[in-house]
Amino acid sequence: MDKQYYVYIMTNFDNTVLYTGVTGNLIRRVYEHKNRLTDGFTKKYYTTKLVYFEVCDDVKSAIEREKEIKKGSRLDKANLVNNMNKDWKDLSIDL
Repeated sequence: MDKQYYVYIMTNFDNTVLYTGVTGNLIRRVYEHKNRLTDGFTKKYYTTKLVYFEVCDDVKSAIEREKEIKKGSRLDKANLVNNMNKDWKDLSIDL
């Protein structure tokens, strides 16, 4: 079984901040964000809600996709979320 990698977008309670990241363990990484275990942007801005993710088959393509998303505008990121999760619900509940 090959390892999967995830590109994801987290937001805060009122969806005003967007954070894009990449991980090999989405459940663990979301747990870290929700419990504010890592100093930095997500801790400072309370980005605790998973609103978007993609699955990649290798780390290189995941990192490339993360960079592509990060280069996009806020509207581009919001459109990604809206296409997958129009109500901006916390997807981590179903992981």
